[in-house]
Amino acid sequence: MTILDWLSEKGIKYKNDEKYLEAFIHTSYLNEHKKEKDDNERLEFLGDAVLQIWVSHRLFLLKPTLNEGKMTTSRAQLVCENSLADYSRKLGLGRFLKLGVGEEKSGGRDRDSILANAFEALLGAIYADVGMKAVDIILEEVIAPIMKHPETTGAIDYKTQLQEFVQSDTRKNVVYELIKTSGPSNNPEFEVVVKLEDIVLGKGKGKSKKKAEQMAAKNAFAKMVR
Repeated sequence: MTILDWLSEKGIKYKNDEKYLEAFIHTSYLNEHKKEKDDNERLEFLGDAVLQIWVSHRLFLLKPTLNEGKMTTSRAQLVCENSLADYSRKLGLGRFLKLGVGEEKSGGRDRDSILANAFEALLGAIYADVGMKAVDIILEEVIAPIMKHPETTGAIDYKTQLQEFVQSDTRKNVVYELIKTSGPSNNPEFEVVVKLEDIVLGKGKGKSKKKAEQMAAKNAFAKMVR
């Protein structure tokens, strides 16, 4: 099955088939196949914005209504990397990925960061090609069922929890700083610190910057609530 077959099964009448193929081209594949024009990063950027507005609107419409803080926390949990990777696995998107040899061998086809990016890139491709109604088909399947009870989402957004805790005492924002990158280019590990006014609150490591930031926030939050 190709991604185009998959789209047809979902009832999505696509027009520009090249965009959907591009949505699954990882940068590692592009580096090894110069004939390809683009990887999926631009589509991922668009898909992220599409996802944010869709989730925000649906949370806004929930009954009973949620306050702004709860909507923010729920949205963060619904669109965090772990959640996006879970949606991608549920839809079986990993099989469509085009990865470089090294990335393939190191388990990239099941890596959260790659699956999450592919999910967002697919949304970007769908939106750019046929619009929001087709995006609804995908998001109604994987996100709408858990949005009825947003507190049951499995992923914990430690960055939001930390920011809310800090702002309960001060109006200042925490900042995240990448301090180290190690490992091979196809399987890097990132180390991040989270700071408040140049004071290091916590440190974290992860296979993506987003994951490292979450781990840093988790570390800081655990220290501050003791």
